[in-house]
Amino acid sequence: MKQLIIALIILTTSSTFAQTPIPELTFEASQNSAVFQHIRNNTRILKYIAADGSVLELGDTLVIGVPTGTTTSTTAVGAGNNVGIAKARSKTKNSFATIIMGRPAGFGNIMNAMGGESADNASADMQGEIVVIAEMKVSHKGSRKKPLALTVLLGEPNGRAFGINKYMSVVDYEKSVLAGEIKSLNAPLTRAEAIAKLKESKELMDLGLLDEAEYEKIKQELTPIIMNK
Repeated sequence: MKQLIIALIILTTSSTFAQTPIPELTFEASQNSAVFQHIRNNTRILKYIAADGSVLELGDTLVIGVPTGTTTSTTAVGAGNNVGIAKARSKTKNSFATIIMGRPAGFGNIMNAMGGESADNASADMQGEIVVIAEMKVSHKGSRKKPLALTVLLGEPNGRAFGINKYMSVVDYEKSVLAGEIKSLNAPLTRAEAIAKLKESKELMDLGLLDEAEYEKIKQELTPIIMNK
């Protein structure tokens, strides 16, 4: 009961002292001490420009990528009628390292923390899911002297829940992007993607499926990306 009361106090306090949303924040500003030292934890962000140039806004669509973590569960298995004799059985499965089920400060995750357990990481079967941005918040990676990390609350496009959880959360968006666990649909092309697209366009032109003017237009658009090493 005591743990339940403490959890309720934490939830109430976090909502009571919510900060005024920041209309726009860039990744560069979130790492700049002249900026981040004036921003409190759990400050909401309405628009975020990521390190790769992606623009994130509430309601935008993201795609769950490939899991890079593992989750191991251990259970004790009895040995027949031999009292007191048991053996441990462990099972390891793929999971997302940067995406958890529920809110970071949601009731379930608070109770897990109080019990000495980590948050429930999203399982591998979430790979490829289309999700929408329900909320964005930034918090310091430690003290107020540390840079900010963006947490993104993910909802189902149809408004339904992910099983028993209404939401999933990306606990550090930039790390998740680098790991390939989350991707914005409006993310700019990488150099490798631009080269692949240009090669494909050249093949289509050689096959007579794309005229030279269209190819030159695509080449002109992709060349700055390819040359920007």
